[in-house]
Amino acid sequence: MKISRSEITPEPLFWNRRRFLHGLGLAGVAGALGLPTRAAATPAVPSTDYAAGEKPNSFAQISQYNNFYEFGTDKRDPAKHASALTTEGWRVRVTGACSAGGDFSLEELLQRVSLEERIYRLRCVEAWSMVVPWLGFELGPLLQTFKPTPEARYVAFETAVRPKEMRGLKRSSIDWPYREGLRLDEAMHPLTFMATGLYGKPLPKQNGAPIRLVVPWKYGFKSIKSVVRIHFSSTQPKTTWNMLQPSEYGFFANVNPNHSHPRWSQARERRIGELFKRDTLMFNGYADAVASLYEGMDLRRYF
Repeated sequence: MKISRSEITPEPLFWNRRRFLHGLGLAGVAGALGLPTRAAATPAVPSTDYAAGEKPNSFAQISQYNNFYEFGTDKRDPAKHASALTTEGWRVRVTGACSAGGDFSLEELLQRVSLEERIYRLRCVEAWSMVVPWLGFELGPLLQTFKPTPEARYVAFETAVRPKEMRGLKRSSIDWPYREGLRLDEAMHPLTFMATGLYGKPLPKQNGAPIRLVVPWKYGFKSIKSVVRIHFSSTQPKTTWNMLQPSEYGFFANVNPNHSHPRWSQARERRIGELFKRDTLMFNGYADAVASLYEGMDLRRYF
C-alpha cells in the first residue's frame, strides 16, 4: 500500500519540493540548469512511487555517498571534487543505427520529453542500497525520436571525459570514457529513466549531473552518469566494468540474490542509514515488471 508523500519525506523538504514542482515543467528545469527558458513546456510534473512505499533516503545521504570514479574511489570523493565539473552548455551526441541522430543540447532533448518524479530503489553491486526520488523522464520515448533502424538491437552510453575537471581520470586501470549499454528492449522498457534531478532539485554533480541513466532493476554501475553520447548498434557494446573484470561484472547486471559476486554474497544488502541488513529482492523488487525480458535465459550465466 502506498503512503502519502508527506509521510515519506521530511516535512520541510516535502513542502519545498511541492512548491518547486508546482509549475516547474521544462522551464523550471531549464532555469535550474542554466539553460535558456525557451525550453518551457507542460507545467505538470506527476510523481509515482515505484519503491512500494519505502522511505526515501535523505538528500544528504544520496548526495554524499556515491560511486563516481572520475572524481575518486572513496565514497566521499565525488561530493568533495565534482564541483569542478562544468555542466553549462551540455550536449549529447546520438550516433549509430538511427536515422535521426545528431548533436543535441540538453535543452533540445528536454523539449522532447515530459518530466516526472519517480521514487526508485537503487541497489549497488557492493551490497548497499538506497531509495531515491528522481526527477527526469522515461528514456524510451526519447529514443524513439531518434528513429532507431531495424538493425538497432543495443543502446550504448558514454560519460564525459574532462581531464581538467575530473581528477579521477588519472586512474590508469580504467579505459576512459566510462561505458555502459543495454539491450534495446531494456532501454525502451517503461521503468528505464533519465534523471535530471532528485528531491525536486537539479541533479547534484556527484550524482551524475546534468543527465544520467537510471535502470532500477540492475546494479547501480549500469546507471551511467553525466551522459554525453548515446549510440545504437547491432552488436553488444563493450562496457567498462565488464571489460575490467568479466567474471565479476556481467553485461546484464540484473539484481539477483541467488547469484553471488565471486567475492561476496548478494543475498542481503545494507540500506544506507539502517543498522541491520535486509534481504535483497529479485530484480531489486521489479520482477513483475521486467522478468519477462529474460524469459528462457540462464541468469547464472547471463549475470
